[in-house]
Amino acid sequence: MNTEPAPKWRRLEPDERREQIYACAARLFGERPYSAVSTSDIAAAAGVARGLINHYFGTKRELYLEIVRRALTVPRLAIEILPDGPLELRADVAIDWFLDMVRAQEKTWLAAIAPEGIGRDAEVDRILEEADRESADRVLEAVGLSRDSEHGEELNAAVRAFAGMVKAAGREWLVRGSLSRDQVHTLLSKSLVTLIGEVFPLIQGEAPGE
Repeated sequence: MNTEPAPKWRRLEPDERREQIYACAARLFGERPYSAVSTSDIAAAAGVARGLINHYFGTKRELYLEIVRRALTVPRLAIEILPDGPLELRADVAIDWFLDMVRAQEKTWLAAIAPEGIGRDAEVDRILEEADRESADRVLEAVGLSRDSEHGEELNAAVRAFAGMVKAAGREWLVRGSLSRDQVHTLLSKSLVTLIGEVFPLIQGEAPGE
């Protein structure tokens, strides 16, 4: 007779449960088209009642938009891990972190940069724009600037333009295989150094190096 005590299932805290649901949904949306994933599928994968998904996230569409927003927003952690040193080193570390993140959630990231499955409307466009603007703010923060500084809005816009190349380069690497990771790293890190070191000063009305 087995005298081992029955396993005790740990009751997850609300934030942990929410993140569990989020992770399962992100995986499913990365594996299947939006229309092929139901809230019942997500609930089954997360081992929760379907009503809990509605409680934490609202509708399936709202949950998907949250996944898109997070996948496309650079977290503050990405800035905090940057080492002291020259711009070239910091750009190299930042791009390396970004490519690691993209590879780790490849399917989710690719789905997020082209969320046609739910249709494009004002709300979707707002989510995408806010994610791009917040991520651009992180880049400005990394070099001691902000959107509130002089020419900050223009600098933010320049970073968002760079982000368009980032997404295109990611597709060339992950979808088409026309660029290797090392080639994408070189392209993005060199471009980021040029953007910050040469383009930013011109936008601010300074000559590079002044």
